Amino acid sequence: MTKIADKVIMITGASSGIGEALAYQMAEAGARLILSARRKEELDRVKSACSHQENIRILPLDLADAFAISQKAKEAESFFDRVDILVSCGGISQRDKVIHTKMEVDRQIMEVNYFGTIALTKALLPGMVKRKSGHQVVITSAVGIVSTPFRSSYAASKHALHGFYDALRAEHHADGLKVSIILPGYVKTKISFNALMGDGSKQDKMDNAQDNGLSPEECAAKIIRAVERDKEEVYIGGFREVTGIYLKRFVPGLFSKIIRKTAVT
Repeated sequence: MTKIADKVIMITGASSGIGEALAYQMAEAGARLILSARRKEELDRVKSACSHQENIRILPLDLADAFAISQKAKEAESFFDRVDILVSCGGISQRDKVIHTKMEVDRQIMEVNYFGTIALTKALLPGMVKRKSGHQVVITSAVGIVSTPFRSSYAASKHALHGFYDALRAEHHADGLKVSIILPGYVKTKISFNALMGDGSKQDKMDNAQDNGLSPEECAAKIIRAVERDKEEVYIGGFREVTGIYLKRFVPGLFSKIIRKTAVT
């Protein structure tokens, strides 16, 4: 039996990509799941493909709808009387230069990736603190440390999540709260299809780097291992992405020269 068996786990962004892969593997491991995303029909599709469907609930949720999030959190807690683990996987990306990106797009990305994510965390936090038990798992990105061209707002939103969740971990350590920050590199999902251009339209194509990334299934398996081991910060990706993180940290001048010439789409 795995450590997540019988845990109540809420996954945002569960209708595709990494979130969908996590749903399948966590369901197989015996967890009780609350699957959230904007599109109910896609959540129903994912649920129908999961094992142990009797242990799965569907909760449509738009992270951009700040006013609805607190109510949605109450609904989530009502399904199984609690939420043990929140996996925040929902978000949108970006593919354009700063000079071409409208402020409305910057705000939209921050609203979903940062404000929506921390709003749900805050809504579920009192229950976790009261029980002296809980685990907040936030899926950020390698660009949460390594900013690359064409992802200025996306990188900013991920950097912001690191600042928030590092503080959360320190503040509530005595309350039994665990916080895991997960940094995937390139994963072969549709995130680049849905990435916003500077005018707010979708890129609608697969990046070459994304196409050659890890499978969502491999990424999900690594995330689950990290959660079960209570890891605080985990880098998941190929040699290039992980090396980039260490270069940025220890030799930022060299990294700056390299990233200017690196193909990142």
